[in-house]
Amino acid sequence: MMKLLILTQYYPPEIGAPQNRLHELAVRLNASGMTIEILTAQPNYPKMEIFESHKNGKIKEELIDGVKVYRSGIYVSKSSGILSRLLNYFSFVFTSWWRGRKLGTYDFLMVESPPLFLGYSAMRLSKKLKAKLIFNVSDLWPESAEKLGIVTNKQLLGLAYRLERKCYEQSTLITGQTMGIVSDITERFPNKKVYWLPNGVDVSFYDPEKYSSKGFREKNGFKKEDILFFYGGILGHAQGLQTVLRAAALLKDQPQIQIILQGTGPVKDELIAIQTNLGLDNVHFLDPVPKNEMPFVLKDVDVALVPLKKLDLFLGAIPSKIFEALAMQKALLLGVEGEAKLHFIDRADAGLYFEPENERDLADKMITLANNVELIQQKGINGRNYVKQHFNRNKIAEDFIKEMQNA
Repeated sequence: MMKLLILTQYYPPEIGAPQNRLHELAVRLNASGMTIEILTAQPNYPKMEIFESHKNGKIKEELIDGVKVYRSGIYVSKSSGILSRLLNYFSFVFTSWWRGRKLGTYDFLMVESPPLFLGYSAMRLSKKLKAKLIFNVSDLWPESAEKLGIVTNKQLLGLAYRLERKCYEQSTLITGQTMGIVSDITERFPNKKVYWLPNGVDVSFYDPEKYSSKGFREKNGFKKEDILFFYGGILGHAQGLQTVLRAAALLKDQPQIQIILQGTGPVKDELIAIQTNLGLDNVHFLDPVPKNEMPFVLKDVDVALVPLKKLDLFLGAIPSKIFEALAMQKALLLGVEGEAKLHFIDRADAGLYFEPENERDLADKMITLANNVELIQQKGINGRNYVKQHFNRNKIAEDFIKEMQNA
């Protein structure tokens, strides 16, 4: 039976898209009879401080849902400066190599990128552990960092592009989270095998029939007649959430429309400042919650709001928050062009589309949905049916096993 080591900087008990996606895949591969182990950092995201349960290396090995997890140290800092980020990334590059070199042998080592720099550790470990390297790309870094203006240093970008090429060249298999990522890598590296390993959803966990309300509306001061537009996830540079606030300013005469931004991230303070300056009583910031609470939150909201900035880079992006919302039968208000629109608007008919970074279009679509509850309900039904058929995590894991067997 095959043995796979997954190398990732991010893993539960942290909450977040990559953490959840990798863990759900690992659990299913493990249940299939494969031996799956995880090499990861001491949990610290998103607050950038080591969880109390894991401080001072208290937990070096643990079992999470039957999957063995090895922990190594990492430098963390609340500073968002480039030096702190690099220390964060490279500390785990070193400690993961030091910890991983003694773990034995594997058939495959699968590394999650970004952070791309973890490729240094992955390439060395794959040789040391006699494992074929699988390079899993969930974001085209450094291309995305360059186009978003997050990294502007030419020397650092040049180093990153060279590392990206080396990682791909040394991989037995490259996996991409979206068809856009797969297409981009295939075009640049036509001699490499690139496989679409999409994100998905556990449709048995995110099932609206299993959950009743826990009073989310009442607890947060919302009225029964309010139409709740919900964004849950990182409050970051890529999402263009400033557009949501500008749309909210256009909706002050629509008191039934209430907007929730649940999460944390590098632009949260900026967004709160905009909210204050514009006097937006219809925008509400909430803290992130653990995965097991999300179905209850989604149960009580009306529409899932998913924006991104208007960049060609995001034509292949599918934000992971879409899957859970659609599985919970929530209508989608999507401000993402390309692949996400193709799947969930054009094919699934699971919601409405608005032009990214166009606050007027967003406001108009909010009004359309808020005035048509039956439309909201039908779009939600369409969405759940679509993800059950095309993005079921069990089927994704089964297909991936077959791909590894042929690698």
